[in-house]
Amino acid sequence: MNAPAPASLTEILTTAPVLPVVTIDDPRQAVPLAQALVAGGVRAIEITLRTDAALEAVQAIAAEVPEAIPGVGTVTKPAEFEAAREAGARFAISPGATPRLLAAARDQPLPYLPAIATASELMAAMEAGFSICKFFPAAEAGGVAALKALGGPFPAARFCPTGGVGPANAGAYLALPNVLCVGGSWIAPREAIAAGDFARIEQLAREATAAPRERSSL
Repeated sequence: MNAPAPASLTEILTTAPVLPVVTIDDPRQAVPLAQALVAGGVRAIEITLRTDAALEAVQAIAAEVPEAIPGVGTVTKPAEFEAAREAGARFAISPGATPRLLAAARDQPLPYLPAIATASELMAAMEAGFSICKFFPAAEAGGVAALKALGGPFPAARFCPTGGVGPANAGAYLALPNVLCVGGSWIAPREAIAAGDFARIEQLAREATAAPRERSSL
């Protein structure tokens, strides 16, 4: 029996501690990739719109892997929301945010995760109605210390830090109470996808979801 479909962005981002950031070059790789991630305990998958295969990959996963929750990343244009939704995407993520993009996101049904790197950008996103944001590029923008600092003036904000996040530091981010999950490419490396090494991807997903999550205070 399949798990109920998450209805909100919070539910989607908390299905696993890690959101894989995936770049697919061949849409035929999409279904076995999604099956491997689901088998490893990861349902939500961010498929970046960096290749011509991305939307076809989303469509294949949506049609053939019902346990998966496919979403699109690297959304930079309002028109991409509709294209993603028509392909079967269940959420959308951007590497940044502009007033035009935030306005378009409010007028469409996909749960949307804009990205911020500063307090001012977070204020703009929250004014537009988005209190859950991608923190990107996390390492370059101050990492764990920056997210701790943002927790003071913005206690309602929640984050998915991405960029420079990997097995060595994911736990430190996940320990923060304002972090819902972390985003990263390490559990589905592009070279492993290209090589069809889905057993490796399943194992990496299992390892990423197996670690206990210990919350710290801000």
